[in-house]
This record gives sequence, structure tokens and C-alpha cells, in this order.
Amino acid sequence: VIQPGFEPGTVTASGFANGKVSPACGDMTPQHGHDSSSKPAPYNITLDKPTFSPGDHITVTLRVVPTSGSISFKGFLIEARDAGNPDGPAVGSFSLLNPSESQLLHCGHTQGSAVSHTSKSKKTEIQAVWEAPKNPPSGVQFMATVVQKYKVYWVQIPGPVVSLNGATRVPPPNPTPTTTTTAVVTTTLSASEGCGRSKSCLRDPVGCDPGRDPLCFFLSFTPEARTVLFELSGPAHGYLSFALSLDKWMGNDDVYLCVRDGDSVDINAAYVSGRAHPQLASENVLSDTAWQLADGVIQCRFRRDILLPRQIESRFSLDQSYFLFIAHGRAEDGVIYRHDRQPLISTHQTVITGLPENLAGSRSPLLIKFHGVFMLVAWMTTVTTGVIIARYFKHDWPETRLFGRRLWFQVHRALMTLTVLLTCVGFSLPFIYRGGWSRHAGSHPYLGCTVMALSFIQPIMALLRPATDSSRRYIFNWMHLGTGTIARVLAVVAIFLGIQQQALLLPGPWSTGVLAGCVVWGVLVDLLLEFHSKVVIVTVCPHWFYFYSFFQVSRFKKIVLAVFLVGNVGFLSVLLNTIRNV
Repeated sequence: VIQPGFEPGTVTASGFANGKVSPACGDMTPQHGHDSSSKPAPYNITLDKPTFSPGDHITVTLRVVPTSGSISFKGFLIEARDAGNPDGPAVGSFSLLNPSESQLLHCGHTQGSAVSHTSKSKKTEIQAVWEAPKNPPSGVQFMATVVQKYKVYWVQIPGPVVSLNGATRVPPPNPTPTTTTTAVVTTTLSASEGCGRSKSCLRDPVGCDPGRDPLCFFLSFTPEARTVLFELSGPAHGYLSFALSLDKWMGNDDVYLCVRDGDSVDINAAYVSGRAHPQLASENVLSDTAWQLADGVIQCRFRRDILLPRQIESRFSLDQSYFLFIAHGRAEDGVIYRHDRQPLISTHQTVITGLPENLAGSRSPLLIKFHGVFMLVAWMTTVTTGVIIARYFKHDWPETRLFGRRLWFQVHRALMTLTVLLTCVGFSLPFIYRGGWSRHAGSHPYLGCTVMALSFIQPIMALLRPATDSSRRYIFNWMHLGTGTIARVLAVVAIFLGIQQQALLLPGPWSTGVLAGCVVWGVLVDLLLEFHSKVVIVTVCPHWFYFYSFFQVSRFKKIVLAVFLVGNVGFLSVLLNTIRNV
């Protein structure tokens, strides 16, 4: 059933759990994007004095109304205002009695002219001491904004009015009731019909239909006379969003959010500055909003004017070309959190009011794709082949030479040099893309750094190795073998973790199975050659046997090597093609 749309207000989607709410000093309204509750506030303000003189101290207490039960609150903002001008600046200053739960704010020109929370811990009572200014008004009214939870709060709860000694009592003004309007929408959300003909569509998987596939992420936009109709659908338990961007990097983007809240969905326009939480629009720029919830799928639709007045900040004109982002994640009490997966990003810019087309997109940045390709080729193919050549073909090509050195050694060195080069380039790409260290990649980057370090150590040890007949040669042999083995094991673990990263999330579980098959294939070939090298054939004709055995062994190893390369390249091709398509 299609439900009413949501009229956005002024909000930052992250809220201020730390109480740094100075931007709300003026109207004392939380920037949560929702209206103040119309129910009676279950909190009140009490004072220990009815009158005051300049410099006097009054203890102000904000507490839960006893008859309301145990309804605690998480956030608050307390101010004192001129009773004759309650919309004016804060009056006087405060000192703290609960410094672990409250803090002073600088509102207006006076330090400590307001008190707020320090965390979102549950509270039932807060006290502070107010000091009257030297030139106070004739009456001062205390008021508080109290946040029970993100979407439930009361703004400017009126408290007692204290009068200046010797002055005429000033009655508090009557509060202005607030009203909330919602528009009932009865239209339904369409599916992929018309994609490429009457509207442009971006879909993941390619060509999916949100009306039939509950796992389909879908965005369409249909240019009209002066507006554009947007439709968004996808599986999400918290929120679903899309953004218009001038590049493929998050930041300075025009964002549109469909945030689930219980059994309803809030539809908002927002703006992202840098890699921060989106800030919802201060003006309502959306119309004809509608939403639908079914089987864990969020669907929403709305219209937006192609051109907006200049005074509406941070909104992009829809007659220009942009990259499109689709992201989803979890939400709690209207607060959205970091997206669950890497956003789907269109492969090229498109004009929103341009000709209809079927758009292609990817969830993996190109640099990260190349990172995965280089690491797979290096540690699944070149290093494994190089080890097999050195370990099992050393005695088969004893006199064959290439550029003055034995063939097996030249092939081994070339493959290992290629491995180090691919690792170096692949290692640098995520840092170039991220611009630094990734805080959300778990142990993957730590393993990668370790593998990179070991990859450098191996050729350095090889350059410093002692002569073949040296008494210390065995030390090099064991260190070379041990360092290489550790590097290979860590690299395999890092690759398994890498294909589960947001930036390169390969479809599972079959992609993990293909990678495991590639690893097992190499291990089986290694075991087969190792077992074959240990077999001793006894014959009564030693000279005849030497020639025959050498010929047969070399042929067998070459066949095994060829079969290994065919299988390895097959596994690798599947993985590389999967990376290309994500």
C-alpha cells in the first residue's frame, strides 16, 4: 500500500550526540529533520527562586514529570530568555552541577549562556545554576528543548518566569501551536517498463526488473515539462539513496534519501560535503512523494523541478550531466549509517533531462579492479609457476642456457621479478584511490603490507646469497624457502579477504569457490611433482635406465606443467572476468 510522502525540514542526518548544538541556539530546534512532538511534554523546569537581582544565582532543574512514568531523555538544551522577547538572545550565564552529563555552550555574545548534554546516555534529571546579568530584563523565562529519541522531541518547553526585584511581572507569551502537513499520494511505483525508451534506468544486476526481482537495485528518471520523475527501488533494511555527482568520488554531491522508520519511509533531499554525513535540505524541493515497503524492499518516487531558485543552496540543475550513485545501508531512529556496500556508480556521466538510455554501472572503482587483477596474476600464477620451475625443473635443464645463465634460473628469476613488480603496482593502487589508509578494510591491508615487505626481502636475499659451494649456502636456502612460503600463504589469505571487501565484492559463494579451486589446483600439482621426484625405480640395466628415465621424467614434468598452466589460466580467467563485471 502506498503511504503519504514526507515533507523534509532542516536537518543534519548525523545529529549531535555530543551536545555541540550551538547551531540550534537561536530557535532551539534540533536539526533532525522532523517536527516537534504535538503531545504534552513529559518534562518540566523548576527553579529555587521566584525573583532575582543582578548577579543572583538560581538553580534550574530539568526533570521528568513524575506522573509520566520513567520516560528518560537523551538530549537537552536549556536557555534563559527575556520574557518580553522570547525570540531574542539568551540572557545571563550558567555554571554546571553535573559536568559529566552537561556542558556549557556559547550562544550569542555570552560564554556559557546555554547548557546541553555531553552524550546520548539516558537521563531523568539535570541541574545547572543560572547567574543573572548586570543589566537584566524585568522578567526572565527559562525554556528547554528535550530530545527523547532522534525523531521524538519537544522544542522550547516553557518554564517559570522569574521577575527582577522591584519590576512589574512580565507574563510569558502564549506559545504558537505548530502544525504538520502531509500530502496523501495514491500513485504506485512503476517497474522497469519503458527503460531506454521513455526513461533512463540504472540497474544492478544489469537488466533486472524491480517488479520481479527483490534483489534488484533500480533507479529511473523521466524528464517531464518542468520536472523530472525519479523512481528508486532496492533491498534495504534502513535506507536507500541515490546521488548526482560531478565525479566518481563521494563529496559535494546532490543526494536523495529514502529512509525507513518503522512501517513508513521518509523521503528527503540532502547534500554531502566531503566524506561526511548528508545534510538535509533547508527547503522542500520534492513533490508527489510516494513510497512502498514489501519483503525488505524499499521503493520510493518523487518529482523535482529541473531548475530551482538560486537561493536554494546545494541543489544541482537537472539539465546538466552527472555521474549517478546508488547506496544503501542501515538506519536507526532516522539516523543513517555508512553504506553496507560500495555504491553502484554509473560508468559515465549522463544528462538527467537527456534522451532515455539504459545506463551501465559498477560497484568497484577501476583502480581497485586493477589492484585485484595484479594481485591475482602475481600470487596465483606467476609466483606458483616460478616456484615449480625452480623446485622441479632445475635438474631437467642442467646445461640449457639463456643469456649465459641456466634456463630454469632465468625463467624463475623473470617470473619472480614480474611477481614483485605486479605486487608493487597493485599495492600502491588502493592508497592512490583512498588517498591514505583504509579504516574499514579490516586485516586485509595489514596482510598486504606484510606481503609487500616480504616481496622486497626475497630479491635482496637473492642478491646477497653465498656461492653454491659455500658452507653457509644452506642458511640462504632455508631463509629463501621460509620467507617465500610465508609470503605466499599470507598473500592467499589477503586475497580471500580482498574479494570480500566493499570496494571489490565478488559475488559469492561461487567466486570464493573458484579462488579456492585455483589454490587447491596449485597445491595438488606441487604434491604430484614432489611425490614423483621421490620415486626411485630400480632396474637391472643402469645405463639404459638412465637414458630412458631422464627422457620419461622430463616428459612427465612438462606434461604436468602444461596441464597446471591450462587449469590455472582457466581459474584465473573466471576470476578476472568476474572482476570486470562487478
